Amino acid sequence: MMDKFKNYNPNFREVVCKNIKKYRKEKNIRLMDLAEMLEVSPEYLKRIEAPNDTRKNCSLKLLYKISIIFDKKIDDFFIDDTKKN
Repeated sequence: MMDKFKNYNPNFREVVCKNIKKYRKEKNIRLMDLAEMLEVSPEYLKRIEAPNDTRKNCSLKLLYKISIIFDKKIDDFFIDDTKKN
């Protein structure tokens, strides 16, 4: 049964945070502009993008909205580019 989770990354939150920031920069969208599109404060979004700030988590609903803006699949946010196979 544990084989189902062999690819589980306990640091998935950090991966998602880094990917939100990475994709935002790829689209050349300023943090304050994305925050406005999402109707959240820039401070809130900044904390979501900060992988070491555990005070704020990205909800699934917010991640879904971000994926639409960035034209990405939600799965893309869980891809850890630092771990190459």
